[in-house]
Amino acid sequence: MAATISSEHFTHLQLLLKAPSKDAVRDVCVRSHREPGGRLAESTAAALSISTSQAAELVHSLHVLSHHVVFNNLSSPEQILDLFPTSFHQSLKNLITKILLENSPTWRTEAAGVNVSLPQLTHLDWRVDMVRGSDSVGHMSVPTCLVQFQVEDPSPSAGTESVSTVTVELSRESLDTILDGLGRIRDQLSVVAGK
Repeated sequence: MAATISSEHFTHLQLLLKAPSKDAVRDVCVRSHREPGGRLAESTAAALSISTSQAAELVHSLHVLSHHVVFNNLSSPEQILDLFPTSFHQSLKNLITKILLENSPTWRTEAAGVNVSLPQLTHLDWRVDMVRGSDSVGHMSVPTCLVQFQVEDPSPSAGTESVSTVTVELSRESLDTILDGLGRIRDQLSVVAGK
């Protein structure tokens, strides 16, 4: 979730008034979205003739603002302008808004590409077995279904395999319940796809 924007963030953004050009403002805004680290703070401090700590606060504030715009899908100038306090410098507010609007579609696409997603089913296998007996019952004949799922994790954690296999044993009643649920999902997907 995106961080909340505070009045302190907007105070730090006023430091952009010291920028030598609009291109310098654009450069800091675009780079702060992707790399809000120390090197950017140092180069920003040199470009704007401010201290490194002020530059770090400015870069962080720009980072928070750009992520807020992307996370909340703000796509009109009015939506972004409404974020700024009324006392904020008008020309700088308009410039930042313009830069955010120009870059947010690209940032949104990049964010969608790197976000964590759920594991994907890659293979499914099944078989029906007959359980003939157990420790408690000497002879029985109960059919069960063994379903083997092979899933791939698109973003595995360090030291784990990206593909894992899960085997599930289902009774006839459990299988009926699952099939009924999958039938409902299929019907809902058909309705949505038909619209």
